[in-house]
Amino acid sequence: MSIVITIDGKACDCEPGEYLADIAMRNGIRIPLLCGSHKALTGQGCCRVCVVDLVEAGRKKIVVSCVYPVSQPCEVFTASERIVRQRGVILTLLRRLAPASVAIADMAREYGAPDIESLEDVDGGGSCILCGMCVEACRSLGARAISSVNRGVGKKISTPYDDASAACIGCGSCASVCPTESIDVQTDNDTRTIWGKSFNILRCEICGEEIGTEESVAYAGDRAAAAEDANEAPAKLCPKHKRRQQSRVFAGAFSRR
Repeated sequence: MSIVITIDGKACDCEPGEYLADIAMRNGIRIPLLCGSHKALTGQGCCRVCVVDLVEAGRKKIVVSCVYPVSQPCEVFTASERIVRQRGVILTLLRRLAPASVAIADMAREYGAPDIESLEDVDGGGSCILCGMCVEACRSLGARAISSVNRGVGKKISTPYDDASAACIGCGSCASVCPTESIDVQTDNDTRTIWGKSFNILRCEICGEEIGTEESVAYAGDRAAAAEDANEAPAKLCPKHKRRQQSRVFAGAFSRR
């Protein structure tokens, strides 16, 4: 049975268990997201930028919308005075952690986050906010090449012992979901370097479009268990030309019937 909730005065239908951020997005209501910004991954609830005011059963509280499941009718305020102020404080702390992040700097300006002096002097002044999205992406893929290491102020995302990981396939999934673009990926015409490891890039045999690294293509092929002749090496094709090739195969198969 569906539930009707109100977000910023707009009635929104949803299913029990849906996260507030997803409901808002589906209804065209913006809630700023960092660690919950990628559709392929569930929210991590780490950065807290997506906090909202919630009134449920007569009680008002602040919740993290990317991981808060709806269970009953409620009223949500995404930009109340209290929430805007709270986001400003959160973004101030995130800027302190990741002073090089353009995304966080832009959000900080939008929500009037208090300025921090000498951000460039912060140790390790990078752009990682330790949200864990890259780790989750790698884990979901099955590679498990990176994880959070160390504790306290020394905590970071890295490979085991900061060495080139044998498990890394150079797919770049970690970098593609990073909300602050903190993962260094260097790519030239034939090589991609990430996490201290270099990979050869495969390109479509017809158009030259990048397909992926040799390791990521092989890994995807193994997981998909592609139904190809085991004695024949599969053609290296981009998705567009692979679909065309498959269409020709199907057309030929049906024309012989």
